[in-house]
Amino acid sequence: MRQLAHRWLESVAQTPDGDFAASPAGLWLALAAVSVGARGKTATAFEGVLETGPEPAAAVAAAVRALEKTDALALATGVWSRSPLREEFRTALPDVGFGELDDASPTVIDAWVREATGGLVERLPVRIPEETRLLLVNALALKARWADPFDTANTRDRPFTDATGAVHQVPTMCKTFSAHSAWTVPESSGGLTRVVELRCATEGFTPAVVRFVIGSPGRTAPEVLPAAWAPTGLRARLDADRVRVLLPRLALRTTIEVTGHLPALGLDIATSDHADFSGLSPQALTIDQVVQEAVIKVAEEGIEAASATAVRMMYAGMVTSRPRVVEIAFDRPFGLVVLDSTGELPLFTAWQATEPRFPEG
Repeated sequence: MRQLAHRWLESVAQTPDGDFAASPAGLWLALAAVSVGARGKTATAFEGVLETGPEPAAAVAAAVRALEKTDALALATGVWSRSPLREEFRTALPDVGFGELDDASPTVIDAWVREATGGLVERLPVRIPEETRLLLVNALALKARWADPFDTANTRDRPFTDATGAVHQVPTMCKTFSAHSAWTVPESSGGLTRVVELRCATEGFTPAVVRFVIGSPGRTAPEVLPAAWAPTGLRARLDADRVRVLLPRLALRTTIEVTGHLPALGLDIATSDHADFSGLSPQALTIDQVVQEAVIKVAEEGIEAASATAVRMMYAGMVTSRPRVVEIAFDRPFGLVVLDSTGELPLFTAWQATEPRFPEG
């Protein structure tokens, strides 16, 4: 998932205004599930991109089991088909729900998406034309409270400079944490990216890890976001006892047309007439469209994040006594990454380049 996130970020970051929210884990899970039915050169391409090894079904199952250990994280995958499915494909994916596409109206699938994402994604991010032979949808949702919430009394308007240099006054939260909550990661240019980690409260399982990252001025999302999962050997402690964090409230929602990114990832064969999904169905199918909608909301109480990734398939041919305090102000383009409980797998990534906005109510 980390490798896919690295490679995909180059394409995802090419949004008109620079903002995005995305789920590398959601995309990986959706593509890996489809790859279970790939054969020949198509299977080889998927294995090279997703690094599943020769048994993608086992890799999917292992990923699901690992992610289920993260508190407040829900995940689900559903497949609806008009084409006959091979029984070995169904049995290889025991965590996936299967249904008939002719029996499921768009309204029904939209309801499935809403339920699976806790209402954060309201509908399927793709159309389902009559020519659709198979639809696979992966959903991830996280609704968690901060273990140490921000005090709303400390939230006030502070300046945020967007990617164009314009300055906006935006509602900004403020809290002081132990310096152990922050560190730096070196940049290739010689600068430093600062990372602040906020932990979520737990109700029995290991909580999710949320890291906010801000690089040197001018650094881009693909250059900065990977610092959130950089190995501990690259991290350097701050020369401080406490860290004062200034963080804008934000709400990002992005619909990403992933189809055009697949060739850059190395999966052009999966969208061509030469695609081989004979392990999925006896009919010749190809990936027609991959779309992901993702949303991330950050406020004083906690974080909400969700994604729905749809793969549509058609017929082929179709702290001291006086503590030293370092202030880290996220007052210009910055990123955030939500990781699983191990702090290693990027569930969600986001980049805030424009004026942060958070809808009231």
